[in-house]
Amino acid sequence: MELNHKLYLYSFLAHFKLLKKSYTAKIMSVAFLGTHIPLLTLLLSFVISNSYSWEIVAQVLLVALLATLAGTTATIYALHHLLAPVILTSAALQDYLNTKKLPELPTEFTDEAGTLMADTAQTLHKLDELIHYISNYNNLTGLPNRDLFCDRLHQTLSQPRNNQRLVAVLLLGIDDFTGMCHTLKPETSDLLLRAIAVRLKTCITQTDVLAHLNGDEFAIARTEISSLESVINLSHLLLSTLAKPFSFDGNLIHITASIGITINNLDDRNGIDQLLQQAHIGLYQAKQQRRRGQFRFYSPEINTQLQERLALENELHGALERKEILVYYQPLIDLHSQQVTAVEALVRWQHPTRGLICPAKFIPIAEANGLIVPIGEWVLRTACAQNRAWQLAGISPIRISVNLSARQFEQPSLVEVVSQILEETELEASYLELEVTESSLMADIEQSVKTLQQLRQMGISLALDDFGTGYSSLNYLKRFPVNMLKIDGSFVQDVMSNPNSAAVTDAIIALAKSLQLSITAEGVETQEQLDYLQMRRCDEGQGFYFSRPVCADAIAQMLKKSFQQIEVMSNEKLLLRL
Repeated sequence: MELNHKLYLYSFLAHFKLLKKSYTAKIMSVAFLGTHIPLLTLLLSFVISNSYSWEIVAQVLLVALLATLAGTTATIYALHHLLAPVILTSAALQDYLNTKKLPELPTEFTDEAGTLMADTAQTLHKLDELIHYISNYNNLTGLPNRDLFCDRLHQTLSQPRNNQRLVAVLLLGIDDFTGMCHTLKPETSDLLLRAIAVRLKTCITQTDVLAHLNGDEFAIARTEISSLESVINLSHLLLSTLAKPFSFDGNLIHITASIGITINNLDDRNGIDQLLQQAHIGLYQAKQQRRRGQFRFYSPEINTQLQERLALENELHGALERKEILVYYQPLIDLHSQQVTAVEALVRWQHPTRGLICPAKFIPIAEANGLIVPIGEWVLRTACAQNRAWQLAGISPIRISVNLSARQFEQPSLVEVVSQILEETELEASYLELEVTESSLMADIEQSVKTLQQLRQMGISLALDDFGTGYSSLNYLKRFPVNMLKIDGSFVQDVMSNPNSAAVTDAIIALAKSLQLSITAEGVETQEQLDYLQMRRCDEGQGFYFSRPVCADAIAQMLKKSFQQIEVMSNEKLLLRL
């Protein structure tokens, strides 16, 4: 780095050990030498001159020396105080770096040293404000962050005039914000968050505390609670305000939000973190609702459920390796011949201490954390191997149905994995049926159609599961190359008591017939339901009326019995012909 020419003297003096670390020493040394040059010059002139006696020379030199020392002392003293602005500025900077204490430097002087002090003080104040802003505010929306939210709430409730320790904390989250961001430009997502913050400000009072915690989550604390209805009204106001469309570059963006609410006493600052945790639990519960744009209050029961869910999630890791995951099988019955036409593979978790855990408890967890992919692949491999084993044992071949989760269906390697499993287990593709739900296909219609076509080309049967609970669009249904529709059990259960369920069931059966698709009814539990479905010419049924899901050995016995009955009926028909 090239040295500024004005710093040559400064750099030269810095080479001396005694002067290196002290700027003041450098100034004093130069001042001392400067004031003693006249004395040295006078001494030299007397030494080389013969015009004066030694007495006069000594007397003059002594006077000159004393005068020089006095002048030097005064000069050094004055310079020391003139250097005070530089010394104070340096000390102030060092003190701020060490203690973050702002300096109290004078700002009324206008020379170079005065300007240095004033500029340093102003710069440090601006720097401190910037650090405070970065530390306490969200840089995108300008709202207080979590730390400042907690501080302000604690300060408000710590005021002597505030006798009320009850506080309501509302945690607001944008529904499916991550998915929305995938379709928006990054700058549009930022503008949307800023616009959301602006709208939220219009909904709160002067005593409320609003903060942007992270991502799409905003917190509001209400310390003046007149009634429970006031908190509910605030929630409705927030949701309705955000439900109005946002306009960016001529495009309208519609969003919904969910809110978790907790109302509790606040005893200390640590209690604020607990309130936020409770509000998070309420928000989680609100987002689990089928309808978007909901709010839910925190309850200890929900907390207990979440703790149990967390424990199950931790224990689910490694369950496959510990051989705790099992496959049970449930028969599908031809509703006209009453014979077994297929079996569905259903996953179960045999927990070492909790016993047999139903899929409704652990499948959503596996879907959320991605464990459903290896579990689903293992179930598919196990089911195909079992079907092939039944065939090798002499049981007449039937198709086996396996569910594909949404996570599995999204895997780019799905077709390759299925093909590899069929090859490994030596099962013909025609004896495998894969079930997919409507919702799993809707994420990417074009890719879904392509994947289904590839599976069909392999000879695999495809069933659309839980039909009637999702989009149920005829337009989409015509595009999906499926063989079968499965009526969701919720309609079958109410088919005798609920006219709407009966109408939906009739419509699905009629739709399947018109499209020349097979139709299976799930959840058949009573003779009346069976009679109803037979009258509507439903092809297949499954449910507890026929059999609960059972182990492979029990299904094998059921299959043998079913096919023995078929042989007996065939022989009787042959004898009648003869």
